[in-house]
Amino acid sequence: MAVRTPCGGAVGRSVVWLIVELTVTRVEFDDVLIAYRDSGAAAGHAHSDTPVVLVHGMGGDGHTWDRFAAQLMRRGRRVVIPDLRGHGHSAHADSYLFEEFGADILRLCERLDVESVDLIGHSLGGFASSWAAMQRPDLVRRLVIEEQPLPLRSGDEQVPLTRRLPSVAELWHATTSLLRHPRAVLAFDRSMTTSALEQFRKPHPEWWEGLRAITAPTLFLRGGPTGMVDPDKLDHLRTAVPDCTVQPFACGHSIHRDRYQAFESAVLPFLGH
Repeated sequence: MAVRTPCGGAVGRSVVWLIVELTVTRVEFDDVLIAYRDSGAAAGHAHSDTPVVLVHGMGGDGHTWDRFAAQLMRRGRRVVIPDLRGHGHSAHADSYLFEEFGADILRLCERLDVESVDLIGHSLGGFASSWAAMQRPDLVRRLVIEEQPLPLRSGDEQVPLTRRLPSVAELWHATTSLLRHPRAVLAFDRSMTTSALEQFRKPHPEWWEGLRAITAPTLFLRGGPTGMVDPDKLDHLRTAVPDCTVQPFACGHSIHRDRYQAFESAVLPFLGH
């Protein structure tokens, strides 16, 4: 797999590109085979001691991050891009609990023997990343959550009738993802869809209580009216996480895809070096 990064200068409107090969590596845990790409392993060096781990959303794969990964690499950051279980080059699994996605990220970090990471997760990847930050607050230096649909806080809340079926935003995101990244969608284990939707739409008080354990400065990126984040629940999250900033965008669910420059302008300064 290759990520293109510009090298040298430009003559007129032309740009010289350097192709950085990122080999797909697969690691077997107890119950699943997880694939990932690691720019640090490929390049043999990086200027920062803290890798950036980029975690994609449901139905996609790690290639959704290629443009941002190239920018990070130009800045000397080591970048690790996993495919979640049931996605991309990773194996299908018997179980797709949200905590298992998070546990896979932690096991990968342990396998890579890293002491600190910056975690960026989109949608389902945001849930995996936030869960990892709860379980290992000592590991996560910076946390970026992009458009993670938030679960119910308690059994007293009810899912509105309009949310019991896929919303227009969800259908639009799924359709555009299929058109832009058909290979990722075809590799996706669609058997997890029912499980994922049930988990997003049922009470998860343990996750809400766990937010207080996150010690990393946290940036939550929220799309506009066509996004998938409940504003009332987002207010509770902002209060629960000790150091949390919410930044809104005028787009839908996939900010890093549909408003890339705005995404980059928000996230790069937050990560620092």
